[in-house]
Amino acid sequence: MRVIAGKFKSRPLKSLAGMDTRPTSDRLRETLFNVLMAGNPAALEGSIWLDVFAGTGAVGIEAISRGAASVTFVESSKAAARLIRENLKSLGVGEGFEVLEQEAAKALPRFAAAFDYAFLDPPYRMHGAYEQMLKLLSESAALKVSSIVIAEHDKRFDPGETFGILQRYRTLVQGDSALSSYRHK
Repeated sequence: MRVIAGKFKSRPLKSLAGMDTRPTSDRLRETLFNVLMAGNPAALEGSIWLDVFAGTGAVGIEAISRGAASVTFVESSKAAARLIRENLKSLGVGEGFEVLEQEAAKALPRFAAAFDYAFLDPPYRMHGAYEQMLKLLSESAALKVSSIVIAEHDKRFDPGETFGILQRYRTLVQGDSALSSYRHK
């Protein structure tokens, strides 16, 4: 696993052994960021990110590499949170991030500042986490009218169309994975 583009392009990222943490594939991350930056290479400059169920931190680290000003990683696993910190340290990233080692549902209500992008990647088997997190995000101060929420999920699972103020506007399928994108109605 590696950083796809930006200032840390081609730098390796560590992952945890086993199947408990399923990092977003290089190819899917590349597709995600190509779509977000379509027609505007500076689209992510200065953006504020939320990476929920962060795992290895690959998506948030990719955002930092491509110019994000800040990323908040939310990860309940101690081992995964430690790995995120190690990956950031190995890249020399010393600021512009926060690693919250707690359950996502407990972390979201504490955010007062709004994020430009929120990325959710719960374990695919946790179908209920999608509805819970999308509903919590739609009711929180963590989003603004222009925010984009992206949920990575198994292509055979549909997380839903509408959650409060959030409406799905795009689904991209790649291999066995899919990305559902939501924004303010």
